[in-house]
Amino acid sequence: MIRKRSLMHRTAVVAAAGTTALVLAACGGSGDDGSAGHGGHAATASSSAPSSPSASASAAQGQHNAADVAFAKGMIPHHRQAVEMADLAPGRARSAEVKKLAADIKKAQDPEIRTLSGWLTSWGEDVPAEGAMDHSAHGTGGMMTAEEMTGLENASGTAFDTAFTELMIKHHEGAVEMARTEQADGAHGPAKKMAGEIIDSQSAEIEQMNALLGKG
Repeated sequence: MIRKRSLMHRTAVVAAAGTTALVLAACGGSGDDGSAGHGGHAATASSSAPSSPSASASAAQGQHNAADVAFAKGMIPHHRQAVEMADLAPGRARSAEVKKLAADIKKAQDPEIRTLSGWLTSWGEDVPAEGAMDHSAHGTGGMMTAEEMTGLENASGTAFDTAFTELMIKHHEGAVEMARTEQADGAHGPAKKMAGEIIDSQSAEIEQMNALLGKG
């Protein structure tokens, strides 16, 4: 009986010692983990803190320059007017080719307007307001005057086809010139890529329109 009590007492002491060791180990582990965790967070924060603002600024700037901004701000109202001209064709044009050309222009330029607007917004620049025709950066760029637009709105049939085609050739030539300036002076890769696409597509449409006028 005494031996049994002694054994039980020894077992209790061992168990208590083991529990104490476990508690101490847990506390030590917790402290180590905590410091490592905090240290890890601190290291991450300290390493990321300096790069984060510059990375954000870089993303916001999008590796762009003043020429890219001028390109976007000039091309948005330019494209808007082309779309406005194209919207007149379904109810006024006589030629099926002119109607298809107008539809193709609208289909190509509407998405580009949205893309250009998105770039300006991401760069912290103002998007030209609807109806704004500021061409200070690119001259007139082949834009129609208010009188020319009114004349086109009042035309129909063959007269509309001829006026639309002649005015759109001039309009496209202005866009191609603006796009070439962007390719030469711009820094934003996607903007320069769009400029190349504008040159290719609108040069091809100029040839098509000259052919419609019998000048091809």
